[in-house]
Amino acid sequence: MELIPSHQNICQILISDTPLIDVRAPIEFQQGAMPTAINLPLMNNEERAAVGTCYKQHGSHKAVELGHQLVSGEIKASRIAAWQAACQQFPNGFICCARGGMRSHIVQAWLKESGIDYPLISGGYKALRQTTIDAINQLSQRPTILIGGCTGNGKTALVHNLANGIDLEGLAHHRGSSFGRTLQEQFPQATFENHLAIEMLKKAPNHTRWVLEDEGRTIGTNSLPVTLRAQMEKATIAVIDDPFELRLERLKHEYFDQMTDNFIGAYGEEMGWHHYSEYLHHGLFAIRKRLGSRRASELTALLDAALVHQRATGETRAHFSWLCPLLNEYYDPMYRYQLSHKQNRIVFQGTYQEVEQWLNTVNQC
Repeated sequence: MELIPSHQNICQILISDTPLIDVRAPIEFQQGAMPTAINLPLMNNEERAAVGTCYKQHGSHKAVELGHQLVSGEIKASRIAAWQAACQQFPNGFICCARGGMRSHIVQAWLKESGIDYPLISGGYKALRQTTIDAINQLSQRPTILIGGCTGNGKTALVHNLANGIDLEGLAHHRGSSFGRTLQEQFPQATFENHLAIEMLKKAPNHTRWVLEDEGRTIGTNSLPVTLRAQMEKATIAVIDDPFELRLERLKHEYFDQMTDNFIGAYGEEMGWHHYSEYLHHGLFAIRKRLGSRRASELTALLDAALVHQRATGETRAHFSWLCPLLNEYYDPMYRYQLSHKQNRIVFQGTYQEVEQWLNTVNQC
């Protein structure tokens, strides 16, 4: 029982969040995977490497023999049990290996021997991956509006809340600045692109244009796909320009209040505070060369004092002592300089609410 790997069938599997039992080795899975995949490998990394070496030295027949020797007895039984449990948990899923070849067929056959008839994806992860690449290349061609503005203007929140918005920073698990990392680990590049493609595929039937945040070429360790980046470089821009005090309040909530709670929630009081402090120091250290060593030292001293105050009182406004000069001297001038090269593409500028209203009008057209 196989799935004909037509574009339509694969797209439907991806859009419907169909579970995938990915039987590739962990090292392959870590290099790129689909959002709904769970990794239950036929062979672990060491077993796969041994079979690969055997194949090169002695050919296919000997490699298959070695594979069956390595995955036998209790090892085989435990892996079959894991696949059986996954099949019961996800009765509408599919088996997936690298190319829909020997590994997925072996798993399918062993499951059938145990009484479970479970389909596989012909073409495997390679077919799924090619579909996501094609989707990004095709859907990136749609008209696009970028949301611009200095840090703290709520660009990400606005994009996230729009039906035709693609929250690139949310998908990348990173907010884009030196202070941008979150507690969620970033995906490998291929996995990030797979998530992005599926988000676009899900929204594409109901929308004719995209709204994205005005990003650089990279978001943390993830790079934007070339075709999407090319479209963004010619897209029109709506700029949010809110009062400085309102921007500070947003940043206070997002970078100090929320991150404190997140770190303590994840690691406990003492270790959480340590990781939170390290996170802020790392963000400032990352741009020390651009600030200049003397100014970086001054701001670090203000950061240390703000952390002492926050630890003693729970109040995070003390961080404004270093955040305000950082915005005024570094982030705002940098973004305004970048925006000055895009003046001919700016089609609207206003407060958060005004830009939101304008976008709703545009989206109805």
